[in-house]
Amino acid sequence: MKTLKLFVVAIALTFAIQVSANNTDPVKPSTELRSEIVQHLGSKIFFELSEFDIMAKVLFTVNMKGEIIVISIESDNQEVIDQIKHKINYKKVSHRPNKVGEMYLMPVKVVNS
Repeated sequence: MKTLKLFVVAIALTFAIQVSANNTDPVKPSTELRSEIVQHLGSKIFFELSEFDIMAKVLFTVNMKGEIIVISIESDNQEVIDQIKHKINYKKVSHRPNKVGEMYLMPVKVVNS
């Protein structure tokens, strides 16, 4: 019984450490990282916009290989979400994260010209 209690406490402690370590608020990407992402996005879109401009919020991280990993994209337009994800997901950047799992939140504005 004593061993079982010790095992349960160890599991609970491990779980608490994992939850607290993963609870990070996203930060704004640096100017250099943002400019590299803008280069990957480019200035061409391959669909017609029904609105004048569309906003999207891109939540992503950069892994140790220097690849952008898109976690989520928040937008009302599914085509914009698909285009952004296609253009930047798993693309290489020169940025290296300060800490493992650091998440970035970047607003993207698609303008109909």
